[in-house]
Amino acid sequence: MNISENLKKLTPTLPEDVTLVAVSKTKPLEDLMLAYHAGQRVFGENKIQEMAAKWEAMPKDVEWHMIGHVQTNKVKYMAEFVTLIHAVDSLKLLLEINKQAQKFKRVIHCLVQIKIADEESKFGLTESEAISLLNDPTAGALTHVKIVGLMGMATFTEDKAQLIREFSHLKRFYDLHKDTYSFHILSMGMSGDYKIAIQQGSNMIRVGSAIFGERNYSQ
Repeated sequence: MNISENLKKLTPTLPEDVTLVAVSKTKPLEDLMLAYHAGQRVFGENKIQEMAAKWEAMPKDVEWHMIGHVQTNKVKYMAEFVTLIHAVDSLKLLLEINKQAQKFKRVIHCLVQIKIADEESKFGLTESEAISLLNDPTAGALTHVKIVGLMGMATFTEDKAQLIREFSHLKRFYDLHKDTYSFHILSMGMSGDYKIAIQQGSNMIRVGSAIFGERNYSQ
């Protein structure tokens, strides 16, 4: 698996307004550095302590995204450096991010995760729950977090029509509310479906195996 070659093939095919998040979870530092030297600067992890260890070791111009489900008791380990948290799904989590960001005099950008997949295992809010969170006066008063967009994970399926349906559903919701809430990021699409996600309006994709190869969950 040639990481540099994979990035050289992938990056030029992306529209200019699409941000590529290289999903490096379970991958060793050597692999991340190969991607770094090929020009990649945005990396996504789903375990906070693994991300913190990599942040310590990697060059400091790397932008770190937390893409997995976040436990409130782990926020403190990433508050010093995380750039974007993709999967905010509760006021409780927002309050904790704000509290920890304040300690470092930072404003942490966040995405609200919307459940678009037809799978019980996927996290996320319904549209009405998301609106309730976005309109919550407590959330609106927080000064160390900023909600900048939405994230969604589609069903793991080969059914292109279903993927189009799920992605386009989230894009419609995003378009309906982006001006009201000053959204500018719509994060949807992974290695298997990012092309469809981009066609449906995604401007941030989370790609792992297409860059690094299959993950090694034994690590």
